[in-house]
Amino acid sequence: LACPWANRCLAVLNMKGLRDAIGVSVVHPTWKATRPGRDGHMGWAFSEGDTFDSGRGVFPTPGCVPDPHYGCATVRDLYDLASGQEYSGRYTVPVLWDLKTKAIVNNESSEIIRMLNSSFDAFAANPSLDLCPAALRGEIEELQSWIYPGINNGVYRCGFATSQAAYDQAVGELYKALDRVEEILSRRRYLCGSQITEVDIWLFMTLIRFDEVYVVYFKCNKRAIHEYPNTFEYVKDLYQTPGIGDSVDMWHIKTHYFTSHPQLNCHGIVPAGPGIDYSAPHNRGRFD
Repeated sequence: LACPWANRCLAVLNMKGLRDAIGVSVVHPTWKATRPGRDGHMGWAFSEGDTFDSGRGVFPTPGCVPDPHYGCATVRDLYDLASGQEYSGRYTVPVLWDLKTKAIVNNESSEIIRMLNSSFDAFAANPSLDLCPAALRGEIEELQSWIYPGINNGVYRCGFATSQAAYDQAVGELYKALDRVEEILSRRRYLCGSQITEVDIWLFMTLIRFDEVYVVYFKCNKRAIHEYPNTFEYVKDLYQTPGIGDSVDMWHIKTHYFTSHPQLNCHGIVPAGPGIDYSAPHNRGRFD
């Protein structure tokens, strides 16, 4: 729920109607030490009970779903289990897990989305939904070629920049890409035209976090999304699409960012606002 890359997979899972076929576990949004006293790794952990102690604070656990199969305490434990030894790579989410073989099928969100889009249609409640139709694949991938570096990853490049020059370059590229999105959405309901595609899900998961988190936390304050008339209405449109808004949990999102990186927010204080109502009416139907 907190990670935008995992969140995009959950949205597609919901949209395809696969919740009865593919189970979902949800980590706590606040990172904690995964091997206390052994190394300094801070990462995703599961939570059982009503409270979660991250080592830097105690938090509630709404929406958290622990590992029901192996009782793993952390995502790192799952990687160790899959590798049969202490795993030495990165312990990332999302994870698509095979219960039969106790293996990680995939941990790359863009590939998982493609798999969910078509590989499980025999089990899907909405098998006819195609978020990456062959006729649009070239356009989808062209959009992704600049949306990912400029916007999806661009906000992180702003937030974790360690020099003014690096920040200036990242923020310039971010707002150039956002201006490009605004222009496209002045002519089309969605990025590829009249239907939602996977690139809309990619973009949405960054935009829904932008005003609530990135404007403050990652210094992306040149212009908020609600100041882009077409893009803001587009975010509301997607949020109100069945399966997409259902996957958004702003408590998880804000709690993760503001409590997991002490180098950016040493006291872990979560801002109160702005509390935007994405369920408010939008005007995107004018393109129909």
